[in-house]
Amino acid sequence: MQIRELAIADWPELWPIVREVIQAQETFTYDPDMTAEEAYEVWAEGPPGLTVVAVNEGRVVGTAKMGPNQAGPGSHVSTASFMVTAGARSQGVGTSLCRFALSWAKERGYAGMQFNAVAESNTAAVRLYQRHGFTVIGTVPGAFEHPALGRVGLHIMYCGFQN
Repeated sequence: MQIRELAIADWPELWPIVREVIQAQETFTYDPDMTAEEAYEVWAEGPPGLTVVAVNEGRVVGTAKMGPNQAGPGSHVSTASFMVTAGARSQGVGTSLCRFALSWAKERGYAGMQFNAVAESNTAAVRLYQRHGFTVIGTVPGAFEHPALGRVGLHIMYCGFQN
């Protein structure tokens, strides 16, 4: 699998993955009626951030975006988000994207990485992040409206980097 920077030419292949994930309403707080243009504006990070795609056998199977978690005095902590197409889940795509994002942030001197809204029902992602050094530092009860489970908590997760 190759992980490389998102090119505009990738969007027609990436948009169905993004649409699939946001319309499922199981992991992201994005509007499920978001258009392709709106989604591109939200997902395609400009500098100092970066958006990448994971390509396997010539097909885009996942994506990540990363950058500073906050502006100004909070810009020393990074953040990242990940999406993997349903057909490629549990095949190491998310792991590869997470490792890429962590390396990217460490190489740029960030103090750590913070995830602001991980649905507690997304147990596969929570376990993946914990395997890579993240801890749940807090949970906002009932902050995510899951389509099948009702209101579930949103975890705030953090991984500090050793300098």
